[in-house]
Amino acid sequence: MAKKKRKKKKKRIQKPLAQKPQPQKVEERTAPEKKPKKKKLFFFASFLLLLVAAALVFFFFLTPRKKVIKDSSLNVLLVTLDTTRTDRLGCYGYQKAKTPNLDYMASNGVRFLNAYCQVPLTCPSHCSILTGTYPLYHQVRNNGTYYLSPELLTLAEALKEKGLKTAAFVSSFTVDSRFGLDQGFDVYNDQFAPDQTFKALNSERKADKVFASFARWLEKNKVGQFFTWVHFFDPHLPYDPPSPYREQFLDKPYDGEIAFMDFYIGKIVEKLEKYNLLGKTLIILAGDHGEAFGEKQEKGHGVFLYESTMRVPLIFYAENNLPKGKFIDARVRLIDLMPSILDMLNAPLPKDIQGISLLPYIEGKKKKGLSSYIESYFPRENYGWSELVGLIDGEWKYIRAPKEELYNLNQDPQEEKNLIQEERKIAQEKKDKLEDIIKNSTSSLIAEKRTMTAEERERLRSLGYIATSESPSQGELPDPKDRIEEFLLIQQAEAYEIEEKFQDAAAIYEKIISLRPNVATSYVNLALMKARMMKIDETIQVLEQGLEQIPDSEVLLSRLGHTFMVAGRVKKALDTFDHILKNNPRYFDALLGSAWMLDLMGQKQDAQAYYRKALEVEPENKFARKNYALSLAISGKLNQSIEIYNSLKKEYPNDYEIYQDLGIAFGYAGDITQSIENLETAVSLHPTPVAYLNLAVAMKKEGKREQAVRYLKLYLENPEGESEESISRARAELQNLEKTLKQ
Repeated sequence: MAKKKRKKKKKRIQKPLAQKPQPQKVEERTAPEKKPKKKKLFFFASFLLLLVAAALVFFFFLTPRKKVIKDSSLNVLLVTLDTTRTDRLGCYGYQKAKTPNLDYMASNGVRFLNAYCQVPLTCPSHCSILTGTYPLYHQVRNNGTYYLSPELLTLAEALKEKGLKTAAFVSSFTVDSRFGLDQGFDVYNDQFAPDQTFKALNSERKADKVFASFARWLEKNKVGQFFTWVHFFDPHLPYDPPSPYREQFLDKPYDGEIAFMDFYIGKIVEKLEKYNLLGKTLIILAGDHGEAFGEKQEKGHGVFLYESTMRVPLIFYAENNLPKGKFIDARVRLIDLMPSILDMLNAPLPKDIQGISLLPYIEGKKKKGLSSYIESYFPRENYGWSELVGLIDGEWKYIRAPKEELYNLNQDPQEEKNLIQEERKIAQEKKDKLEDIIKNSTSSLIAEKRTMTAEERERLRSLGYIATSESPSQGELPDPKDRIEEFLLIQQAEAYEIEEKFQDAAAIYEKIISLRPNVATSYVNLALMKARMMKIDETIQVLEQGLEQIPDSEVLLSRLGHTFMVAGRVKKALDTFDHILKNNPRYFDALLGSAWMLDLMGQKQDAQAYYRKALEVEPENKFARKNYALSLAISGKLNQSIEIYNSLKKEYPNDYEIYQDLGIAFGYAGDITQSIENLETAVSLHPTPVAYLNLAVAMKKEGKREQAVRYLKLYLENPEGESEESISRARAELQNLEKTLKQ
């Protein structure tokens, strides 16, 4: 019975989304030919008045309110749904969806049926959202290789100027703070895997972790106006929803990822309700780009500009300020979000903004769809193929490529028939309009192009972006459509990696190398498969083979240096890192690798010099800071060491190793009280033999012999990893202490 009730409820909520609610028509009545008696006339007039009143009540309560109530005191919550297709949400007509929270927001807010991203990639798309500008203007064209210019005004900066507290909680390396998206945020929470050094196997975090970070922040910041951005990455490849969604969506794991994400959207709403903030908050829910399931040969996103990856869900919700149950047919764009939010808060729009406010569309004052520039430089920068640039205008989509494309989206929404030959006049019109947009929208800003480190390339690999071109190609480039065979090979190799079929993936990468032997990262991809099969000698051989083809390739040298480290060939590793640093003195991986190797060899002074240089490049790197602090402590530079550990402790209050090492440092510095305090915190978080032994030493120095005996016994209960010499000394010390206690 319960299930039947839920189904009925769902249909009832979604019904107004299927079609615009219309006020009920009142039938016209003609007066009778005969003159009515006064009594009959009175009753007829009364009946007519009641009928009109009922119609007015029906119209008032059941038709969507058109009025938008602007309010400068509203909080703003931007939730971006990474890699989310519109046709996989219940509120967009997907019957198999389990998205009750998104559906509720849509049925009680404003739903845009034709919203488009400007780039089918996470970082550039979010740059467009946060600046209200095309990638032509903000100049971020790809994941991992560009910085957002500090000269651009971001949404966070604009709202911070109005006095709002600003915080972001992101879930993927593609929007890491190092790429500049943190501009204007008081808090930018991007801790994906802080303990990992060179390579993040988990370069994303699940919705539950993102929600937990947001909830902790909201608890402390529920008073006062705020702007928060929450980014959910879950529907991205590989599709691996947690239980019970894994079991519920065995045949459709992508839908399971969306259902899991939707659950935590509901938890966010619950938190806002708990603190009485829901009615005071404008909520925007937007996809950053879609996902292809094999349409037009693409699986994933980034290469092509077809509807499956360009059309995104977009929902506006403000309980007391926006209409309920309204949908907008007109085409809109993600660059329109920033101006819409600022307009809603009565804030001025930046002069360089290229989007427009969507509030007139919500009020029905505007209905004509907006033209949208679209692009992807991913094929050029990642595969050495031509970039794709396009325009969606009216019913037409034009794509500029070595082989142009033109589609009528009204008649052919699946983009099955390229009309470039049949409609040459229309194609030329759209091409000319595209060229005008490019000419008038390109900024004078020069984006800072950056070289990805091997660590960053590996992080992007773990998110499904398998690069095969170390640097952008020049000259005449092939059309991505003509490289479908190679593209399918790359996608198949990626699928094998996800399934941990490393031998099969390696065979495909070998074939790709035979097709294009001058691409550095193809050798890296093959080497990684060899490494995951624990074939270290073969890994080295593949990388050296690549260096014969592409001498001085940083990505090949960096991966080779790491492999030498794993193999214990320290001298080879140092020589390889030194080769990189001669050409690029700020190459982070080589700096940190050299510091680590020298530290292990006991060359502390040289190691510390490399740690300092590495931290100049990436000051937030936790591994580098911890190892630098430890190296300083061992060298007797205790004050410097303690200062670093104290700053780490504030950032990572649950890391037992920081407390443990800090406690030991305080012990050597002679501050026994601080030593005991930190070591006790360490064992409360995670007991270790090292912490127990040092606590025993500190307690003895304080004259607390009974506690010293207790910690020595705990140490000896499980001295795993400790040397026989240390264990023997602990036993002897325990016997001495127990004797003195008996006296």
